Amino acid sequence: MKGFLKKAKAELEDILDSNKKSTQSATRSSPDGPNYIQEPTPVDILRYRYHHGTNLGSIYVIERWLHPSCFPDDASGSSELASVKAWVDKIGIEDTRKHFEQRWADAVSDEDIRWLQETAKCTTIRLPIGYFDLDPSFTQGTPFEPYAAVYTGAWSSIWTLISRLRAHSIGTLIDLHALPGGANPNEHSGTNFGTTELWTSHTNRNLGVQCCQFIAQEINKGLDVAGVQIVNEAEWDSEHMYEWYDDCIDAISIINPNIPVAISDGWNLGRAVEYSLKKNSAYPSKPTCPVVIDTHYYWAFSDEDKQKSPQQIISEVNNKLAELDGREGSVVDRGAVQVIVGEYSCVLTEDSWAKSGDAPKSELVKQFGQAQSQRYQARSGGAFFWTWKMDWFPGGEWGFAEQANNGAIVPHHFQSTPPHEISEIVERARRNLNDRMYSAVNQHVSYWQHHAPNMGGEHWRFEAGYKIGYNDALIFFEGRGQQAIAGGNRIGNVELWILKRIRESGFKGNFVWEFEQGMRRGVQDFQGIVGV
Repeated sequence: MKGFLKKAKAELEDILDSNKKSTQSATRSSPDGPNYIQEPTPVDILRYRYHHGTNLGSIYVIERWLHPSCFPDDASGSSELASVKAWVDKIGIEDTRKHFEQRWADAVSDEDIRWLQETAKCTTIRLPIGYFDLDPSFTQGTPFEPYAAVYTGAWSSIWTLISRLRAHSIGTLIDLHALPGGANPNEHSGTNFGTTELWTSHTNRNLGVQCCQFIAQEINKGLDVAGVQIVNEAEWDSEHMYEWYDDCIDAISIINPNIPVAISDGWNLGRAVEYSLKKNSAYPSKPTCPVVIDTHYYWAFSDEDKQKSPQQIISEVNNKLAELDGREGSVVDRGAVQVIVGEYSCVLTEDSWAKSGDAPKSELVKQFGQAQSQRYQARSGGAFFWTWKMDWFPGGEWGFAEQANNGAIVPHHFQSTPPHEISEIVERARRNLNDRMYSAVNQHVSYWQHHAPNMGGEHWRFEAGYKIGYNDALIFFEGRGQQAIAGGNRIGNVELWILKRIRESGFKGNFVWEFEQGMRRGVQDFQGIVGV
């Protein structure tokens, strides 16, 4: 049997070698460029693994319903601006600064971080911040200008928190939750003005671009993050929205084109998918950041959802992200699209709960959370529960801690693999690479020789892609313990990862799709060893 296998491998190698030589002349018009592919770095894993996580909550952008303690008893309003104004009026600028800085410092304890890593198996935090948290200069000409001195230590606090999380293998998606003028009219945009003046003001949009540039420059100084979200919950069909996205992405790309940039779908995922496919071209005219779409799912606000029972809503979960159907799987042909679920919860309305029949509420909450966990793990690059921190911790159906502890929100089983099993799986995978690769390549070659014998093809690209995909998936799973990246990771943002590899490969011509399909098969075969 071994002799037969060696003979088959030798014959296949002859075919691949002959195929490579015979196609070189055909591709001279578009020769391959330099190949820049290297093994995945710790930061690569931080950015492209599946993000199982939570939003931090209203720490750097205050929301009164989550943290009523952030307001003096007689304060009006419910936003960050209302809070800082009320405290300054009551105790003055300097004491307000000290008060805010102490609150930021106390927000996440070492014990909290250990719980995130060890119990919740959290890989990534979505961290809502405001433009006023970046640098006092960004408040000039805005409603926060009178209170700029309060925020002089905000960015240093944010940097420290991100670094503490990173030391425990937890990445951070920086979320520009509050932008100048407001991307939506809600309090989490920083004010209670009820306006969306980001979109109607060139000055505000320009300031938003400068905020993105500031964060990109800080990342270049050594701040390891999973990505930057340039806006949260953009208002539906906002004027200049996609033009502003272009401006922000261009500005960040000039500084560092490797930073993943998340955009809001503006409650219209289908339109955002089409935009993303164009931005995530395999062959951009200039280096450009990978773009991921942020979408949010709630069943607690619309009149339509109030008419549904919990059981009906649970059954709907599996239909979410259908906008991706038929849009993934061929980066070379149509570009890449990747979605993260930036916010979701286990909350339903009382109207819905009244329709639950005899089923215990606790069991339905658990089913709802598990259904969402499974769906988002299957179709997205990550999901972030809303939310973790609030005065009324652990938060009920709004609370990540409560829902993680009761088994409603569950990590992918990759993340629960014990360290000794990770080592065993990795060694077994390394031993099996060649056999699995030759089997996959043989299937690929045989298929195309049978179905398109005159196509020609460059099947050696499939083999090259397979090796890279398999090895990448292995390294993600193995982790980089000495560099604070725990094992048990899955390439969750696989569309963007393949886009990155195609761009780095330098491959050109009509058969780069074979490299892409080889990569996909390599990733799939490795994950099959782990048991996906």
